[in-house]
Amino acid sequence: MRAIWLREFGGPDVLVPGTAPDPTPGPGQVVIDVAHANITFVETQQRSGRPGPFQVTPPLIPGNGVGGVITAVGPEVDVVLTGRRVVSATGGSGAYAERVAVDASAPIEVPAALALDEAVALLADGRTATMLVETVGIHPGDRVLVEAAAGGVGNLLVQIASRAGARVIGAAGGPRKVELLPGLGAELAVDYLLPDWADRVRAAMGGIDVVLDGVGGAVAGAAFDLLEPGGRMVSFGLASGEWSPVSAEAATARQVTLVRPDVPPARLRAYTQQALRDAAAGHLRPLIGQRFPLERAADAHAAIEARATVGKTLLDVS
Repeated sequence: MRAIWLREFGGPDVLVPGTAPDPTPGPGQVVIDVAHANITFVETQQRSGRPGPFQVTPPLIPGNGVGGVITAVGPEVDVVLTGRRVVSATGGSGAYAERVAVDASAPIEVPAALALDEAVALLADGRTATMLVETVGIHPGDRVLVEAAAGGVGNLLVQIASRAGARVIGAAGGPRKVELLPGLGAELAVDYLLPDWADRVRAAMGGIDVVLDGVGGAVAGAAFDLLEPGGRMVSFGLASGEWSPVSAEAATARQVTLVRPDVPPARLRAYTQQALRDAAAGHLRPLIGQRFPLERAADAHAAIEARATVGKTLLDVS
């Protein structure tokens, strides 16, 4: 089968097209014929060898999320699963390929009303966005600042928070991304690359109640300063390359709660299923900003690292 190999750490060009043996399902496993593979920012960090909680060891086929059709089952697995459209995590590797074997309990069936590419776009990001909104607690009338609002998670956060009745401020980097935000449900859209972005938010909203921090670094610090007493802040990304610098002591002094989700795996699965149901019902629309054929995985990584992407980036495998 066709696959993308990571044989050494480095820039995007270390992702090299090649071949790999077709997987055979072992006991308790199924094989998925992959139509689309999910790409996350974390995977670009893994490829570069950057230290972090999800490090990998080359050589391997990268990727941790796919969507496709179950085409084979192993011993002790019900053959009724064959032919089902599913999305699935792959256990940390193996997704940038035509086929992958996973534990039979891993795949999640895709609702009939939902396109498979949209389901893949929601596999990780929809789960994260749904979890964050529930964990931080968003109520009608809350002033909610979403950072990296044109990103894979951020665009979903804007939609979910807006649907919950919040007044959403979307912050994104650059005019092209900012222009997308009103269409997603943002009442105010600002460019966090401009020095007066926080002043614009304060002038329009007075202060804010919730920060959903996907940027970290100085942007997270400025967002924290906008929070009113009783506000909540949760960090889910580091588009700046740095996590939020806000300390627990600073939050306590400002009467702000730093929310740190701690969710068991079973609950994460439920969040994915919820995101898929919401999308199938028309309540959530993943923004697929760009797609690349499998052989151009290196170009996909380069685009993400250059901050040239909006929404979700997919690899189209078949």
